[in-house]
Amino acid sequence: MKVVILAGGFGTRISEESHLKPKPMIEIGERPILWHIMKYYSQFGFHEFVICLGYKQYVVKEFFADYFLHTSDVTFDLANNQMEVHNNYSEPWKVTLVDTGLHTMTGGRIKRIRDYVGGETFMLTYGDGVADVDIAALLAFHKKHGKIATITAVNVGQKFGVLDVDGDNNINAFREKNDDDGSLINGGFMVMEPGVFDYIEGDATVFEKKPLEDLARDGQLMAYKHNGFWKCMDTQRDKMQLEEMWSKGEAPWKVWEN
Repeated sequence: MKVVILAGGFGTRISEESHLKPKPMIEIGERPILWHIMKYYSQFGFHEFVICLGYKQYVVKEFFADYFLHTSDVTFDLANNQMEVHNNYSEPWKVTLVDTGLHTMTGGRIKRIRDYVGGETFMLTYGDGVADVDIAALLAFHKKHGKIATITAVNVGQKFGVLDVDGDNNINAFREKNDDDGSLINGGFMVMEPGVFDYIEGDATVFEKKPLEDLARDGQLMAYKHNGFWKCMDTQRDKMQLEEMWSKGEAPWKVWEN
């Protein structure tokens, strides 16, 4: 099963660094947060990724093209034009990097990678959020209810779209926040059936608006409730908090050995 990662936005709220690179390439512990997300999914057996690119896409492409240079010790023999990689660890990944347009909205980016996922169920998440979501349990939940879409619902302060979830975990409404809302929000870490593409019109479609609203209206949107760690790197302050967790060895999303 493929993991689709949205990594094409401008990242304007963290412009201190995003003016140089896409937000998913901003580093936590000297590795892009995108790498952290991929390492996390890989621990659950998901090794095939489709990354939706836009803003400064070449930075992401160059990172994977020169992956060993970023992650290993190397010796350059300039006289003989040779490079030797030392102690390299090869990730079991197949990574497809797709130019989904500079100004394309999230829904449009998803629509553009339709041919890369085909008629299969796929994972979907954002390139700026880490968590300790049980991906295996999330997938089992999705398969059991048989609806088109599952999103992970997390409890945080109100900054994002709001979910109205009933006692059976059906999402009855998806809308923007208001002052009377509770704290369940869309945390990404989603599972989608190919039927989701029919809910997306084109490049100008914001996935978090009409597609999710229509899925909720049609009874095709379910919530997987996650009560553990979740953090979106939305601002420089968020980045520093994640960096501190990593440097102290207290990063809840680090479930790998190397």
